[in-house]
Amino acid sequence: MLWLKKRSWNFWRLLVQTLSFALLITIPLLNYYLQFDFIQGWYQSISFGDLWFVSPLEGLERILVTRELYGPLLVGMALPVVLAFLCGRVFCGWICPIHYLSELSDRIRRLVTGKKQIKDRWLLPRWLLWIALIGELLLTMIIGAPLFVFLSPPGLVGRELMRLVFFNTLAIEGLVVVAVLLLNLITRRFFCRYMCPLGGLLSLVARRRKLRVVIDPTSCSHCNQCDKACPLGLEPQQGGGEYSQCWNCGACVDACSRGSLTYRWGSDEKKTQKTN
Repeated sequence: MLWLKKRSWNFWRLLVQTLSFALLITIPLLNYYLQFDFIQGWYQSISFGDLWFVSPLEGLERILVTRELYGPLLVGMALPVVLAFLCGRVFCGWICPIHYLSELSDRIRRLVTGKKQIKDRWLLPRWLLWIALIGELLLTMIIGAPLFVFLSPPGLVGRELMRLVFFNTLAIEGLVVVAVLLLNLITRRFFCRYMCPLGGLLSLVARRRKLRVVIDPTSCSHCNQCDKACPLGLEPQQGGGEYSQCWNCGACVDACSRGSLTYRWGSDEKKTQKTN
């Protein structure tokens, strides 16, 4: 089992992402061909028997629209919220199908062009993520419908896979996913950085998360490799691994040849979690 210990965080992340995406493909196949309905849904709302998990943003939207607190809905939202509270935006970095498709497209692009990564052409203020969250919630209340439930790019991936299996067709909404992936050609994870309201909500919950990436400044050589590796451009060399928007994806940890960046549970000193 020694080979397992030598695997990088990038390896484990890709493995978890692949298994998570495989589950999205497997669920409709089981439902349709084998009439096996113990597992249903996708990552917006997924159930394992009587155990129901709901995306916090979709759950919040339904509460705002119906103006009712539905017990099973609150319970379904609890685990994702607790996970974000303890570990940050790990859903975004380790499970989200949009990030998985983005990573696959990055690998294909590197094989074709030979370039390790593209240059981030549009660098916008990171607080735009909060504007996206506030704007989405306000629009939901104005129109009286859960907007992100219908147009969530991660949710659309699962829904399109379901439509493909059950109806042998794809919906026009799937173009939203294509547009999000194309934005990566302008800036890495452009949608995830600036436009995803779910990412904004998880970042808000993760402000005082326990798991974070910390840097040892005494051993850092300032080579900037971690900054280049971060898909969100958070500059881990400057402490960006402790920002609430960090995915805890481990890309910067793998990029650091000196071991200056490490995961840490909790903090050695009391300080306010950065949110920029």
